[in-house]
Amino acid sequence: MRQGRARTVQNRTHRSALRTALRKVRAATGADAAAAYAEAVKLLDRAAQKNIVHKNAAARQKSRLAKLVATKK
Repeated sequence: MRQGRARTVQNRTHRSALRTALRKVRAATGADAAAAYAEAVKLLDRAAQKNIVHKNAAARQKSRLAKLVATKK
């Protein structure tokens, strides 16, 4: 049970950081958007690898963000 609580806290922290990164990509413009996208992709890949989010959900988010960043250029 103690491991479960510790992992829950850690997963919550990672998920929160991921959501913040996604918000930054959506709010950014131009070159800032590309840099924010690179950071978000890194966090999404790590979250998918650690089963914090499903791998298909991570892929879907990356695809949508890439499309968004492409329109901001």
